[in-house]
Amino acid sequence: MKATETKMADEILETLEREAPRTRRVLEKVPQNHDDWKPHEKSMPLGRLAMLVATMPSWVGFIVGKDELDVQPPAGQSNVDQRPLRTAKELVEAHDKAMDAAREALRNATDEHLSKSWKLLAAGKTVAEDPRHAVLRDTIGHLAHHRGQLTVYLRLNNAPVPSVYGPTADDPSFR
Repeated sequence: MKATETKMADEILETLEREAPRTRRVLEKVPQNHDDWKPHEKSMPLGRLAMLVATMPSWVGFIVGKDELDVQPPAGQSNVDQRPLRTAKELVEAHDKAMDAAREALRNATDEHLSKSWKLLAAGKTVAEDPRHAVLRDTIGHLAHHRGQLTVYLRLNNAPVPSVYGPTADDPSFR
């Protein structure tokens, strides 16, 4: 590759690295003892949403390292650690660990590998199939979506909302 060219993995990691401190700031504000709180009966509980946001970078390893992921595997098995994260500290630590895993997964990923197809399954049925690089970019967008959702949960629980892409009523900095 020429010095001016960038591997897809480098571009994906660069985006993930830009999002990581924004995500950490939100996770640092998650209130304790509100795990079961939901803004609506059909909504995801705050604790589960915060855990999802914290651990989503670990999905990079599934996408790079496996050819498919079944989100509803047989016999109720889970592909991800479901232990609750009860404090902001635990959430941030989980996010840092997930980011380390994402970095490691992308470190040696080639453009050829990231161009290969990857499948998302539900109970054995293919629900999506796209090149890995596209799935990784969608995953970062998915993370930003859920992080935004989490900031609404913070506001509704009177927790301070940190700057993500610009100032908030609680954090006038522009980070």
